[in-house]
Amino acid sequence: MNGVSVLLVISLTSLLVGCHFGSEQSLVGDKNMTDQDFFNKVMMAEPLLPKQLEPFECEPKADGAKFHEHKTANQVNYQQRGWPNRIAADWDYFSIPASQGKLLIIDYKKNGNELAYRYLSNGTQTDLYEPWSSSKVQAFTGAVAKVRSESPQLGTHIYAGDTPLADLITSINSYEAFGKADGNSNAIASYFINVAGRGYLTALFEDWLNLTDDRLLFNGAYASEVYQPSDDFWQDKINSKYRKQIDHYVNNQDDPAYLPYRCDKCGLTGNKAMTTLAQAEWLKRLASHDREVTTQMPHLQQADIQVLFNGVGHSDENSNVGGMMLGISQIITNALARSLAPDDTRTASEVLDELTQGQWRVWQKIGWGPSETRSATETVMLAHVCLANYQGGREFTISAQNALAGADEANLPLVGKQMQANLEYAFTKLLSESNTQLSSNYP
Repeated sequence: MNGVSVLLVISLTSLLVGCHFGSEQSLVGDKNMTDQDFFNKVMMAEPLLPKQLEPFECEPKADGAKFHEHKTANQVNYQQRGWPNRIAADWDYFSIPASQGKLLIIDYKKNGNELAYRYLSNGTQTDLYEPWSSSKVQAFTGAVAKVRSESPQLGTHIYAGDTPLADLITSINSYEAFGKADGNSNAIASYFINVAGRGYLTALFEDWLNLTDDRLLFNGAYASEVYQPSDDFWQDKINSKYRKQIDHYVNNQDDPAYLPYRCDKCGLTGNKAMTTLAQAEWLKRLASHDREVTTQMPHLQQADIQVLFNGVGHSDENSNVGGMMLGISQIITNALARSLAPDDTRTASEVLDELTQGQWRVWQKIGWGPSETRSATETVMLAHVCLANYQGGREFTISAQNALAGADEANLPLVGKQMQANLEYAFTKLLSESNTQLSSNYP
């Protein structure tokens, strides 16, 4: 099946570990929220889900008249290094000052049967930052690919011990107990890093993404505590009797490639330093996995993408979806609804359902925290968006980072509001028919 198929299926210092708050608010109510309400009811909120959860193909529009603005993978040749110099890109597309945030959007179009892409930024696409928890989806996919490279016989519904991988990745995104997973997002993500190995993960930036940027690192962890499955075997209990013992580091420091946060080569951005270009390209290649054979992560299967994006194979009888579909935060959905219907007073989901006939998707992973090292409070978002039936179908990948001076948990709502304002402006410009008139309208 082509496309991304969708199956029906507070302690701030703990980095989102805890419970969710509240439910969807009207867009008018959201604008009038106090800082604490914004944090509780927008940043920490359960994600909004579309009315239509039946499978559909996420297909971007074909626009021959403006196709020169996008390039296909064959035109770019991602297998040859230096591809960032060959892509269709406008690195000054968004007039957001660098001091007000980092943003990269990869916009999709269709040229016949081929996907084509355009990279849009505010000139910050190669600026380093700490990705916080947004990089956990990268740790997960790296771990699964590493295991499959040694054990391709594993089936499609993989368990680590007695827990489905789908439960674990959903718990990572939802920060709650889910199915057989305990909700300790940081510990679970550290387990996946210890399965993949930091050397393997870091090498993917160069060996898979073909980014020649030795500043990119994946040598840290998310917590000193590491999740331990019931046993060390991965298996598919439904479709196969194949079992494989999976070696992994019990402690983060057992990995020879582990680096302390302030290592000699780490700088202020720490031991997991990334850029919007690196993160967005990673997720873009996952989202296009079954449609773009030449950029697939080695050994990863489309079934693994379905686990990551939609939680296919999870064990929670009370949930129809999982994975990144249950990634917390309503920042993106609020920004989308405001950009598409600025005067509408309904909820964001009502707006999006009407404009797309209920066929929209936001797969997302947010992360944040106060950094004493950088004397700043930061928020990072990695997401993929599909708006079927809108303008013929729109699809794009997002990587965004915002920071405010002062390492203070009280700044988290402020930096979240800044991100939402940036995204509202960016979506308005991206999805407007008269983009040139909006270039100076940054709030």
